[in-house]
Amino acid sequence: MVTYGFTKDVAMSFEEATEVVSEELKKEGFGILTKIDVREKFREKLGIGFKKYVILGACNPPSAHKAILAEENIGLMLPCNVIVYEKADRTAISIIRPTVAMGMIENDELRAIAAEVEAKLAKVFKSIQ
Repeated sequence: MVTYGFTKDVAMSFEEATEVVSEELKKEGFGILTKIDVREKFREKLGIGFKKYVILGACNPPSAHKAILAEENIGLMLPCNVIVYEKADRTAISIIRPTVAMGMIENDELRAIAAEVEAKLAKVFKSIQ
């Protein structure tokens, strides 16, 4: 069991899951800053085949702004990563838990921001069936 993220398997295609995740993130005020197609990068850089696997860098601008004001170097830990990948005959979705990711940083203001962001991401996670 993954303790540093919310993870579930869903009965939808990889493409549909990626779209649903993106839409649900948008409803909670997140945009996708980056989209890394791991399958394509492995093919391009390593010459190997791999399952469909994408890393989405999700950002909630107001929260990111507050986090950077609270801890200037927190950009090292941003954005919030969301992954979607093929898993047997299903698709897996995992979303980072900011409270765990930020847990090593001793800054109470940042911990509070991480909890707010995690609540939004938990809502996204729960909305995906």
